[in-house]
Amino acid sequence: MGARLEKTVVDCPDPRALAAFYAEVLGMQVNEDSADWVVIGRGPGGRELAFHIAGPGWAPPPWPDDASSLQLHLDLRVDDVETAERQVTSLGATPVTTDDERGYRVYRDPAGHPFCLVFG
Repeated sequence: MGARLEKTVVDCPDPRALAAFYAEVLGMQVNEDSADWVVIGRGPGGRELAFHIAGPGWAPPPWPDDASSLQLHLDLRVDDVETAERQVTSLGATPVTTDDERGYRVYRDPAGHPFCLVFG
């Protein structure tokens, strides 16, 4: 087929705000910006993450509730989890788990999507 992954798109109520959060966390810049569509990346042809405005029925995933499915989350590898945790929480993320034995910690971004800081 020859298909290539163009970008990962995250639905959210405020694309600009969530793009700003992830641009800061990932050291990326805004490549495209409109009221309902914002794309961040490091430069042309590189990996990109897009944020699309969600409809009025949008709700954040309930995971890690065992009765619901996760569907999608981002794993972000970090060298120093303590420093990274301070950074993401200062930007508006909230911790969900702090179980260091598995090599990751789970957070929710400002819109409520789960993501993990992976370390070790």
